[in-house]
Amino acid sequence: MRKLLLCAVATALSAAIPARAAEITVSAAASLTNAFRELAQSFAEANPGERVLLNFAASDPLVQQIAKGAPVDVFASADQEAMDKADKLKLLAPGTRKDFATNTVVLVVPAASTLKVAALADLNTSGVQRLSTGNPASVPIGRYAKEALTQAGVWAQVEGKFVYGASVRQSLDYVARGEVDAAFVYATDVMAQKDKVKVVLNVPTASPVTYPIAVLAGAPQPQLARRFAAYALSPAGQAILVKYGFGRP
Repeated sequence: MRKLLLCAVATALSAAIPARAAEITVSAAASLTNAFRELAQSFAEANPGERVLLNFAASDPLVQQIAKGAPVDVFASADQEAMDKADKLKLLAPGTRKDFATNTVVLVVPAASTLKVAALADLNTSGVQRLSTGNPASVPIGRYAKEALTQAGVWAQVEGKFVYGASVRQSLDYVARGEVDAAFVYATDVMAQKDKVKVVLNVPTASPVTYPIAVLAGAPQPQLARRFAAYALSPAGQAILVKYGFGRP
């Protein structure tokens, strides 16, 4: 009788305690911050009982975190080079890497600035003292900016003017606060500070600005991770990305 009572109590207690939600961690490029917050919420609403934890930073540092054992399920990069690094380190689950969004690079200045820039060569003037972008060694936006400036033949002349940000969002903050004269960011980032910055130049890049996503080989929740990556490419996921200014792959 006592055993039956104990079993009944245990059953009642287990029923009263809600099951822990399945949970994945997504490490994503800083430029995806606003879009992925809504994407994660939308995914969770479409999949009751499942949660998405988000970790944002520049793409290369995210690769380093994963390589050092961070328990990450999905990685979304702002360029192919960072994802290539993850691939070379054998961090990706085979067959899961896919391009899911595109972007463009722009030059922004503080909203009240009177700086006129008709071409990248105009940055090599005394009227431009400080520029910002991400560090080309570790931040995709920096690689795109350096590539564009090199192609325009002015990288060597303006390199010394740069104050590097740890991510594209830090460079955006620098120009929004008026701490630099201009900054290279993504077109999608402008929406995050639209009252404080303005675009003065669309910057052509030799390499297309494409965003790949992949499930990690050591993903704690591989099946749920695959479903999230697929959701980013689904009509619902793509609609959210377009809403935040991203192009379709």
